[in-house]
Amino acid sequence: MNNENKEININTTSEEKVSPQRKREIIKTLLIIFLAALLVLTFFSNTIMNRSLAEISTETAVSGKLTERVRGSGLVESNQAYEVSVEGTKTIKTIEIKTGQEVKKGDVLFTVSAVEDETLELEEKTLSDLELEYQKALLTEPTDYTQEDQAIRNAREDLNRAIAERNAAAANESSAAAARDDYNSDKRALADKTEVQTRLRTAVSAIDSDDYSEASPEYTGSLVSLFNSWMDAAAESEKADEEAKKAEESGADAESAKAAAAEKRDAADRARSDYENEKNRIRNDLMGQLGSVESEIGDISFRISDYESQFGGSGSASSYDAADADVIAKQRTLEDLITTYNKTKRTDDLTNQKAALDLEAQQKAIEKQRKKVDKLKKDSSDDKIKSKYSGVVSAINVKPDEKAMEGTPIAVVDIIDEGFTVKIPVEAEKTKKIKKGCEAEVVNNWGGEIEAVLTDIKNDTVSGSKNRILVFSVKGDVESGTNLDLSIPCGSGQYDALIPKSAVYEDNKGKFVLTVRSKNSPLGNRYYAERVNVDVKASDEATSAVEGDISQGTYVITNASKPVSAGDQVRIKDK
Repeated sequence: MNNENKEININTTSEEKVSPQRKREIIKTLLIIFLAALLVLTFFSNTIMNRSLAEISTETAVSGKLTERVRGSGLVESNQAYEVSVEGTKTIKTIEIKTGQEVKKGDVLFTVSAVEDETLELEEKTLSDLELEYQKALLTEPTDYTQEDQAIRNAREDLNRAIAERNAAAANESSAAAARDDYNSDKRALADKTEVQTRLRTAVSAIDSDDYSEASPEYTGSLVSLFNSWMDAAAESEKADEEAKKAEESGADAESAKAAAAEKRDAADRARSDYENEKNRIRNDLMGQLGSVESEIGDISFRISDYESQFGGSGSASSYDAADADVIAKQRTLEDLITTYNKTKRTDDLTNQKAALDLEAQQKAIEKQRKKVDKLKKDSSDDKIKSKYSGVVSAINVKPDEKAMEGTPIAVVDIIDEGFTVKIPVEAEKTKKIKKGCEAEVVNNWGGEIEAVLTDIKNDTVSGSKNRILVFSVKGDVESGTNLDLSIPCGSGQYDALIPKSAVYEDNKGKFVLTVRSKNSPLGNRYYAERVNVDVKASDEATSAVEGDISQGTYVITNASKPVSAGDQVRIKDK
């Protein structure tokens, strides 16, 4: 007890004083605690910040030798091809070859009809025209009376309903006035009950969502007041919890603040309990009222539906005279439809008889023409088209039964011994480093032996083109018409800075790379992206040789988890 009094009065009692050494120790201890807390907070803030930085991958610039290459693609063309043709007009009977097939001199390529005049062709065209006209005649849409039959059935049903309504009007004319009054009364009652139903549903929805802005106060009672009391108590409880937390952190009277916070929580819990109890009670009462109202609506709706099924929905029963007039009108409509239907059928029967006679005449003409064509074909003989050279079939331009005209190639045979050529357009500037006789690598060669050697460099004949054409002699396992992707060497050189091609970027200021600059800090190194403008001197598929403020050993950014700009702080991916 004496010790506690001593600590309380250490600054107020002049008789008991703390020594200067003790004061220095207390100040030193507080300063150490403050610095430790500051260090911990700084560490965690740096850790969180590092996680938000872009994660980068880097490569080191190296010096070395680079062979620059140009990529291009082109179609394989035969150096010499033999075009197969016929003399006169022939009909292709059979095709004895396939595209890509190797043939020898003298092999049969096609079997053709030996008819050289155009008599058979003209007669076949006449037969084809006759058959076409006959098929068109058969395509005439058959006579269909479905729509007319349905219209008559509908009119007959309408007439029967009108007769039934007329009979009902005659039997119920005396009670129609009373039924109409009950109907109008039910319509008004339904509108009133529906309005009550809507207000009840709105109130229940407001209770379920704790949003009473649309609900009528007559249904929610004291819920709005109880809800606001609960919200106020909850806010005070939250505020008291924050004050207790601050008191505990500052070393003040924490117990008193905690007790006050507990009281506020209890008050908030009681306010919530009061609100929930009253909410459940009122909701149950509203649901009971809603069920009663909906039951009444169902009964009223049934009576209204029953009335409308008998008299219609106008609220007034049809008179017997009106019903009788409706019967007469529907009877006339039915009679008109039947008369029109019978007249249409007589006209269609005559038209169909004429069409049948025309079809019979067309069939006789087709049979006569077919016999004529068959006789011409029987009198003809077949001929065989043979290859004049050995090679590979690169194209077949006809199909069986097609006509082959004189001078028109029906097939193309590439003469393999003469080799193949590939032409590739390349920017004129790039061709300055390319020399004739260099061998290009075939990128899309998957298994075969293919050799491509540059034999000529020509100007592009396309108007306005700035390209030149590289002409390659190709030998090996290739076919005419296939596409070759070539990688062409442009010469080698020794460079001071070689970096991945993907590390070079370009904008409106030119080409550049992003290097990594480190900066020391009390918690370790920090890394920043730095723009370095470069000139690309040479490139192959994966590597570029650059010049600029970059040298061997410089780290360049090759990839990043998100976009990086010059000056951005980054973190290096762990390897």
